Amino acid sequence: MVLLAKAVARRWPDVYANAVDPGWVPTKMGGPEAPDSLEEGVATQVWLAVSDDPRAKVSGRYFYHMREVPCHPLADEVALQEAFLETCAQCTGVRFPSDPA
Repeated sequence: MVLLAKAVARRWPDVYANAVDPGWVPTKMGGPEAPDSLEEGVATQVWLAVSDDPRAKVSGRYFYHMREVPCHPLADEVALQEAFLETCAQCTGVRFPSDPA
C-alpha cells in the first residue's frame, strides 16, 4: 500500500495519497486480544480525509495513529513503484493513468 500511495502521490501531485497502518484492532481478523481500539484504528484515516491540519495536507507519506512514521526505504524507489504498477496492470488488465486529467 505504501508503494501505491507513493506512486499516486508522484504521478498525481494534486491528489492526497497516503498509506495508513490502523494498528492491531479487535476485529474478526485482529482477534479479541488486539490492544488498539476500533476508534484508534480509523482516527488517522478520518483525520487525513477531513482535517485542515497542515500535517494532514501531505501526500506520499505513511501514518500510524495520526503521526507520520518512517516506511521501508525501498518504497521511495521510483523504479520499484513503476514495477508494482506494471504488475498490477498485468494482473488486472487496467493501466494506472499518468495524468488524472
